[in-house]
Amino acid sequence: MTVREDWVPEACTLPTSERPLRVSAFGELFGHVLRWTRPETTRLDLSLPSAIEAAARDLARRETECCSFFTFTFDTDGDHSVMHIDVPPSRVDVLDAIERAQKSVISSAFHVQTRTVAEVL
Repeated sequence: MTVREDWVPEACTLPTSERPLRVSAFGELFGHVLRWTRPETTRLDLSLPSAIEAAARDLARRETECCSFFTFTFDTDGDHSVMHIDVPPSRVDVLDAIERAQKSVISSAFHVQTRTVAEVL
């Protein structure tokens, strides 16, 4: 899945040359999201298959190394893992952009699935 890079905050200390790879890693993660909720303005919850929790934790660890304002925590919800992404109020714009990127991946996946079904019929 491709995700636009415009959600990367200016405060990010990740070298510019590595940002496309990180954005791609998030795009891949977003492709596995089963559902998401925004219970608070400063929090986004992503429900993921438990099988990818280790990869999600690793991505979260790497992301906090360059964008320390993120707080990632994990819970379980039945057979799924929930990745909580928290930001301070001053960084809500970054969380808004991440949510838009997540929606974009879902929309793209739906479009591909719809087209594939239509082609089969």
